[in-house]
Order: sequence, then C-alpha cells, then structure tokens
Amino acid sequence: MLLCIDCGNTNTVFSIWDGERFLCTLRTATEHTRTADQYFVWFSTLLEHHRIEMRITDVIISSSVPRVVFNLRVFADRYFNARPLVVGKPDCLLPHAPRVDQGTNVGPDRLVNAAGAFDRHGGDLIVVDFGTATTFDVVAHDGAYIGGVIAPGVNLSLEALHMAAAALPHVDVTRPQQVIGTNTVACMQSGIFWGYVGLVREICMRIRAEHEAPMRVVGTGGLAPLFAQGDALFDTVEDDLTMHGLTVIHVYNKKNGAE
Repeated sequence: MLLCIDCGNTNTVFSIWDGERFLCTLRTATEHTRTADQYFVWFSTLLEHHRIEMRITDVIISSSVPRVVFNLRVFADRYFNARPLVVGKPDCLLPHAPRVDQGTNVGPDRLVNAAGAFDRHGGDLIVVDFGTATTFDVVAHDGAYIGGVIAPGVNLSLEALHMAAAALPHVDVTRPQQVIGTNTVACMQSGIFWGYVGLVREICMRIRAEHEAPMRVVGTGGLAPLFAQGDALFDTVEDDLTMHGLTVIHVYNKKNGAE
C-alpha cells in the first residue's frame, strides 16, 4: 500500500493507493512547523473515520516547500518503517529526464504532473495546473518535461487586488452571469474569471505555435473544473493527475531497483 504525499505552498494532500485505486484523499494546510507526531495523529484519526486499515508499506513525496520534507520523512520512517522517495532528490529516478537549462531546478510538482500526464495521454502535452501559481508544463513527444510558464495563481491575484486596493472586497471565484459587471463584486469576478480564461487560451496558443506540433491540453488543480466552463480550454480535466504521477514514478523506481 502506497502513501502519496503532495505538499504545495497552500495545502498538503495525502492519498492512499492500493495498487488499483486511491482509497481516500486527505487534505491539510501546509505548515512547516507541524511535527511527524502531529501528522500521524491527524492522519490516523481520519483513516479511522474512513474505516481504512493503516497498512502503508511505501511512501513517495513531492514537495514545493523544502522545509516540510524533513518532518514528512520522519513521519514515514517512524510510523511506517518506510524510507520515502522524494521527487527531485538524486535517489528518486524519473521515467524521463527533463530537458531544461543546465542548473535549473524544476519544481517537483511539475515533474510529477509531466509523468502522470504522459502515462495517460502520451506526449506533446500542455498541463495547466491551477495552484498557488498557475503553471503551464510542456511535455515533449517522448515524455520529457521541456519547460513551461508560471503565472500568478487565481486566489493569489484576488488577494493582491484586495490588499492593494482597500475599497475592494474579498470575493469568491465563480463564473459570472455576464461579462459587464453592474456592481463591484461582479466586476471583480468577471475580471478574474474571463481574465484567466484569456490567459490560458493565449498562452496555450503561443506554446503550440512554438512547439510546432498538435498538443493536447490537460487541466488540473482545484479550479480547473470551474475554468473548463469558460470555453473549450482543455481537452480533459483530471483532479488526480499529480497523485497519479506519484504512482507512476514510484512504480518506475521499483522496477529499476531504487530502494
């Protein structure tokens, strides 16, 4: 039984994979001060609630927040007697090595998304991930991550707008009834929603032009289903893409002798 952990800037997600399916997915706020013991109390309590027997044998971690990795390692070692694979570390093998500028450290989440998307769809892909940042990951025909784009995340943009202009309120991200807002909240919702629809469409169009090949666009992240309503932005939307990528990398390491 494999425990997949994806630690982002805002949330950390834990999913249990039994070899055929994900038994459950749990989410908590990312906090670098959280200890291994605190992780276990939270994790074991929720597993008991879901009536899942804790038989974890392997752990794999993808983390965009380096400070949390140590405690997650201790958590895996202390409570599951497992030495976790950490994506981006030298001992974690990748199915396809990235082709980027020498010395560039590619975010682990982007490598994982590339692996998961290629396993499901083959190459020549754009993966659009709506997280703290909105990222565009380009996957070549052979599965290699070859670069991408990083833009401010939707909620980050809303927060910056609110912080910089005291008269503007916090608003929920939603698809507005019409483009022209007739009140402040509607104006902000329209600007965010249709602004990001335009951002995704334009960046994907320019990536396709540079890549000079037909490309499928895969949407993922919490807000992907919402923005899929805006226009024909994505060929598919997959909320479990990152977790699937972690299982792909874990299997690859098992087959290639990594401990």
